[in-house]
Amino acid sequence: MRHELYRVTGLPVLQNRTFADPESAKASASADMLLVQDERSGLIFNAAFDADKLSYDADYQNEQAHSGQFQKHLSDVEGIIGRHFKGQELIEVGCGKGYFLELLKGLGYRITGIDPAYEGDNADVIKAPFTRGLGLAADAIVLRHVLEHIQDPVGFLAQMAEANQGGQIYIEVPCFDWILEHRAWFDLFYEHVNYFRLDDLRRMFGTVHEAGHLFGGQYLYVVADLATLRLTPEQPVPRLVLPEGFTASLERAVQIIQAAPGQGSAIWGASSKGVIYSLFLQRAGVAVDRVVDINPAKQGRYLPLSGVRVSSPQEAMDALPEGANLFVMNSNYLEEIRRMTDGRYVYHAVDSASFQ
Repeated sequence: MRHELYRVTGLPVLQNRTFADPESAKASASADMLLVQDERSGLIFNAAFDADKLSYDADYQNEQAHSGQFQKHLSDVEGIIGRHFKGQELIEVGCGKGYFLELLKGLGYRITGIDPAYEGDNADVIKAPFTRGLGLAADAIVLRHVLEHIQDPVGFLAQMAEANQGGQIYIEVPCFDWILEHRAWFDLFYEHVNYFRLDDLRRMFGTVHEAGHLFGGQYLYVVADLATLRLTPEQPVPRLVLPEGFTASLERAVQIIQAAPGQGSAIWGASSKGVIYSLFLQRAGVAVDRVVDINPAKQGRYLPLSGVRVSSPQEAMDALPEGANLFVMNSNYLEEIRRMTDGRYVYHAVDSASFQ
């Protein structure tokens, strides 16, 4: 049995894919979300998800490490991994473009990366899914921002436990409790089929060494014994209810933009959150003048479905008048953005309690 939590239509299938022209962007694939909770496992997932719709290529850009604030987060993660896995043999499953793997290698870790979509030339990264057939095993596995993309997360972990013959695991995923508390409806993406709470991850394992929150509460993590994976929880799981006014901040932003038509407005952050936010503002009948991102790979390109062009910070500052409304998609970066723009705008951290 499962019960419905939230439904939304017309999400970008890949919200971090950018396009060379607005026509291609507007014609890009969309799909629906039907967010449900399984009453037995307690897990939350998109029941309308179809993995066959997803296809990653070089136009997919999700590198966050351009920000000093995000680099600090990666340093925090390394601190946790160092406490538990220092001196051990590691495998990073889903290492992406290899940024974190290179960081760990630079600190002396013995680590192999595995990712079928890897594009670099590091000989320690294998371009393949992690299976028993690879013949790889390590003391511990690092699994950062992978599990939210996997249609059967418990089955996936079970396969990993078998392929690695147990061992320890570090898992990091977005925190659904944070999304609910901050009414961050723009953090719900088609690409993320699963949405985890800390208790969900704790329930999955008999032995949990450490668990908690990172990145201002937006992420959660667990360090656990992979051999103690539980296929179903031992106790009944409480039923979840979405908070009232979950999407109310969209109307708030519409009102701010409509109240000052000549003032100028922009969204800062052209990753997942900003893609969803700009699209739903457009559908609500308003449009910001710019979407800004510090990632050079996104600049000058166009966002899926909305067709909005991404500006560099300098381009945006040259165009936006002083006092323009700047909608900051991630409050973790608010002070960094304020410093970068000399405090010349009106800043709205859309995930903060004051904006709800």
